[in-house]
Parts: sequence; C-alpha cells; structure tokens
Amino acid sequence: MSPDPTSQQMDEETPLLQSEGNAPAKKPQTPLPWRQFSMLLVLQIAEPMTSQVISPFAPQLIRDIGITHGDEALVSFYVGLLYSLFFATEALTIFHWSRLSDYIGRKPVLLIGLFGLSVSMFCFGLSKTFWSLVISRCLNGALNGNIGVMKSMAAEMTDSTNVARAWAYLPLAWSSGSTLGPLIGGVLARPADRFPNVFGGSEFLKKYPYFLPCAVPATVSALTWIVVFLYLKETTTPQINISQLLLPWKKRQIVPSSALESPPASSSTSNKPVPIRALFVRRVLIATGSYASIALPVFYATPISLGGLGFDTPTIGTILAVQGVVNGIIHPLAFARLHDIMGAKKLWLFAVICALPMVALLPALNTLARSSGIVRGVWYLVALQVAFMNCTSFAYGISFMYISAASPNRASVGATNGFAQVIVSVMRAIGPAAANSAFSISIEKQYLGGNLVYCVMAGMVCMAIGVGVLLPRTMWTN
Repeated sequence: MSPDPTSQQMDEETPLLQSEGNAPAKKPQTPLPWRQFSMLLVLQIAEPMTSQVISPFAPQLIRDIGITHGDEALVSFYVGLLYSLFFATEALTIFHWSRLSDYIGRKPVLLIGLFGLSVSMFCFGLSKTFWSLVISRCLNGALNGNIGVMKSMAAEMTDSTNVARAWAYLPLAWSSGSTLGPLIGGVLARPADRFPNVFGGSEFLKKYPYFLPCAVPATVSALTWIVVFLYLKETTTPQINISQLLLPWKKRQIVPSSALESPPASSSTSNKPVPIRALFVRRVLIATGSYASIALPVFYATPISLGGLGFDTPTIGTILAVQGVVNGIIHPLAFARLHDIMGAKKLWLFAVICALPMVALLPALNTLARSSGIVRGVWYLVALQVAFMNCTSFAYGISFMYISAASPNRASVGATNGFAQVIVSVMRAIGPAAANSAFSISIEKQYLGGNLVYCVMAGMVCMAIGVGVLLPRTMWTN
C-alpha cells in the first residue's frame, strides 16, 4: 500500500483522503479490484458468523452443563472465560500465521484457517462438558490465522486513494456475518424444544441441543474454503515454496518478489520481511491500542435481579442481528464520507468517545427494568445503545488503516497485522474476563452498589481515548 513516487510527498503531509481545498491537487481515486475484493468479502462473512453464533446461547449452555451448580452469578464468568480462551490461544498463534503468510503467501494460510474454523465448530456443537467446550474454543483460536491475513490482503488490494472506501465495504460483509451468526444461534439453539413438529423426533438433537446452530457456520466455512481455493488469487509473492517449508532439508531458494512494488526507501531489504524486532515500534503499538471488548450479550441474558435485563436467547440474537444490519448499512454510506470530512484521527476519537454513553446506558437500563419491567422505555434505551455501538464501530476501520500504514515495508504487512492482532487478542482475552468477573463480583458483593463493572468498562474506554490522542493526524508512510 505504499505510494508511488509522484504522490509520496502528498501522502506524507496530507490526510489519506483530503477534504476539498486542502491540497492544490487531489490524486484520482483508484477503482477497487471488485473481482478479487468480492472474494475477500465472502471470506469476511464466514469469520464473524462462526465467532458470533454462540453469543445468544452461551449463557444457557453454561447453565445446561452444570458447571455453575445453579449459581447464576457465575454464568457471566464462565461465558467470559470461553471468549477469553479463544483470544488467548489466538494471541499465541496469530503472529506466526501472519508472518508465515509473508513467506508462503496469504491463500494457504486462509485455507488452513477456514479448515480450523469448520472442524472446531463441529466439535463445539458436540461438546457435553465444560472442558470439551474449552478444547473446542482453544482449537478455534489456535487455527484461526485469518484475521490478520485478511487485513493484509485488503491493504495489498488498495492504495491511499481507495483504502477508506474499501474499509467502508468490509464492515458490511463483517456485519452480515455478525447478523447471521446471532440469528442462527438464537433461532436454532435447542431445536427439538423450539420446533417439536420439525425436530422433536430427533434423538440426536435432543442429546446435542446446540449442534445445529454450530453446524450451520461450520458448513458455511467449509463452502467458503472451496470458494477461496477456486477463485481467490494471491496478493503477495511467496518468498519460499510450501514444499520447502514441509521439507526443510531441501535447499531454500528465495522467490524474487518482482510483483511487489518496492516502497520508496533506500534499504536494500525493502522487498523482504523485516526481523521480528523491527516490528516493536511505537507507531504499531499506538495503532493497535484502540481495541476493547464489552460483553453486552451477557448483560442482556442476566436476570434483572442480578443486574441484567433477563432477555431470552432469541431476543438477544435479534438485538445483535439488528445491530449488525444497521452497522452494515451505515458503514458503506457514511464511513468514507466522514473520513474525508473529519480525518482519520478525529473520526477515531469520535467513535471511541461514543462508547462512554453506551456504557452509561447499562446501569440505566437495569434501573428502569427493575422499577417498571421491560417496558417501551427499555427498548428505546436499547435502541439508543445500539446506535452508540454502531458509531463506536467506526474506530475499527480507522485502526486497521493505521496498522497497515505502520508496516515497515510491503513485504512485512502480514507480520505487522499479525503483531497488531496479538496485542488485540491479549486485550480481548483480558477485557471480557475482567469485565465479566467485575460484573459477577459487583452483583455478588455489591461493590459500589453493584456498579463496579461499569467503572471497569468506562476505564477501558478512557484508556483507549488516551491512546487515540497519540495517533498522528495523517497516516504514516513506509
């Protein structure tokens, strides 16, 4: 995603998308490579569908396996633990997958990741004990190298003139998967109980009541594997052949990367992946500091008397689905335009600041539900909270743009995204567990009147705002 010589000076001193009248000459926008970009969108649908399908039924699943022994306050802890284990194992492996993609290419790593997603989801649906759930989630995280690789491919398919436009469409695909996932999980969980006329005679689905919602995204991942294998083209030139990786005793030959544009740098190694230590730079750390997680589905499922809203699984799935639909509509319409008007840094700060009222609405919702029940006013506040969630999601696209821009050179885009994803996975492993643990402790010990968890969440948001202040006004250049 490095600029050509004629635009280098402009990119170093001006925003990626300039507002009118800011610079004397505006570089024409490069069309998106829709044939290949659409393949990336298909891949983007499978990823969140797989990860989000368990969101509506995870609390009930924890209750069903009996790990809490009827203690409702422990449900959120174990749900948060399942999410944290995924991100913890992902943090241990994602950098290696992303760096491997710099050497053998993006496509082989994507295929391995899709295979891992499919197998792990089938295993999750067949799990009957908490430890089998743990193993399935760890397998899912360990084999999921696709997150960083997809971001690298998006960076390699775009340049400084169309990158914001690309990140306006990518959330549409992600939101589609995020919408379908909770809907599938909410509707198909315990099918023998919910649809006795259709599935009531299936002893298998009675024994494994959560297999069906897990099997759907697992099958989608398998079909996506076929689409990627047949149609997706490689976006980087591999440095070594896979056979050389599998047979290390063979003489290693570096494949010339003539297909890659070399960044305008004097380094003779600008077309080769940089050492790992070269990635420990301030700008990469700053660019990846925007991530934080708030486990809203746990809040919605917790009984009103324990600080939640007491919604059932289908309702939770519907709320998350609506949020995904609205998010998918807003991004293509507004993201690139807002980026052009506000600039990357201001848009990022605006998005993260929107998380503060989103967190503040959590105790307000429970207070209203306690006093009046689930009345129309509760739904109005839920709708307002969903609106703030969608505004907050703008920060992700901006962060991905900063991360790709922070890469030392084009040959290290995969490693840079992988390194960033490690930090993100660690934050996501700590964030939900900390928030859910604080939630359980708050409602059990009544610390700060049961509001300790909201202070923890607000603290996470304030930390993210502090990181955002350090972001540069314009994107870095290689």
